[in-house]
Amino acid sequence: MIDPEPAYFDPLSTKDLTTIICGRFEREPLRSLESELPRFEGSGLYAIYCVASGSDLYEPLISFGIPVYVGKSHSHSSATGDPAPTPDPLWRRVRGHRTSIGDADNLTASHFGVRLLRMPDVHCDLGENGLRVGYRPVWNSILTGFGSNEQGSSTRSSARSRWDTVHPGRRRTFGRETHDLQTQRTRVQERVAEQVASYHLLPWRAHEV
Repeated sequence: MIDPEPAYFDPLSTKDLTTIICGRFEREPLRSLESELPRFEGSGLYAIYCVASGSDLYEPLISFGIPVYVGKSHSHSSATGDPAPTPDPLWRRVRGHRTSIGDADNLTASHFGVRLLRMPDVHCDLGENGLRVGYRPVWNSILTGFGSNEQGSSTRSSARSRWDTVHPGRRRTFGRETHDLQTQRTRVQERVAEQVASYHLLPWRAHEV
């Protein structure tokens, strides 16, 4: 039986564009965080993955290619419209994350990889939102604080982040303890189990089933 109304299709819908961007992003190669990335210019989308055994909380994610963190860098400030202070914001952002992981007492940079894709700001916004909503990466949603920048004395007087509670070692971790370590580890384990159980439902990964 033919439906009484014809189908509606918008080839530029937010949903379809997000699926295209995320699928394209995940075709990019994984690069090791063990060594310094060669400098490059541009802004865009990136995600960090656990790629080797040794980080017990994240090992279940390895074989599924599920990121622990998703982020972006912009070529212009969304608030003022001013251009980024340097021509290489994506490279600088990832370099800072590499330092954070290397400074942690219980993480090793060689156990992590990064996927990057340079793209216009509006498209990396869509991609970041799609990956974050789809995967709910643990460092974005459970262990918050990984991507925050050092704020000098204000950081030292504020509470230690959830990420720094589970992965201490960064020089910025001068704040008081307010988060229980075991509680945070349990929340991560629960989220990782949820991610593994539902990853195949994502539209850009459905073909893998």
